[in-house]
Amino acid sequence: MPHIRSFPPVANADTTLLILGSMPGKESLKQNQYYAHPQNAFWKIMGELAGFDPQLPYEERLLKLNEARIALWDVLASCERESSLDTHIRNEETNDFASFFAQHPHITRVCFNGAKAAQSFKRFVSGKQKLPPLEFVRLPSTSPAHAGLRYEEKLKVWKEAIGSHI
Repeated sequence: MPHIRSFPPVANADTTLLILGSMPGKESLKQNQYYAHPQNAFWKIMGELAGFDPQLPYEERLLKLNEARIALWDVLASCERESSLDTHIRNEETNDFASFFAQHPHITRVCFNGAKAAQSFKRFVSGKQKLPPLEFVRLPSTSPAHAGLRYEEKLKVWKEAIGSHI
């Protein structure tokens, strides 16, 4: 089973909100970009919430997130996984959140992009790493594999969780 690594965080000193995924999928790893799968709704949702064109070049989308004081990262630093499915993740290693939050003291809310991110954080990070007081919100996954909600329903939930931080 292939051993894969996540990306470094995308954040700046003014970041107030952190969005955490579990681990990038195959297309994201191939393109070296967060949420690169063309059917993943992440960039479309963020474009609507932060007021930018989700078709902008990747680096410009990241800048727009920084301007909106939103950081991106993954709960897992590495794992083994054959496919892009979160259910196939094995042998997880987490990122160092204690250091990350120490370097980004303005973060007050952490939003999990899907159940696996929230579950992994709870299992491997909460109570094991020293964290500041934070608000945690689990959001519906933007992945095309999460077809239980229509786009409009996902957008509504994301807007309720993130809208006040932008």
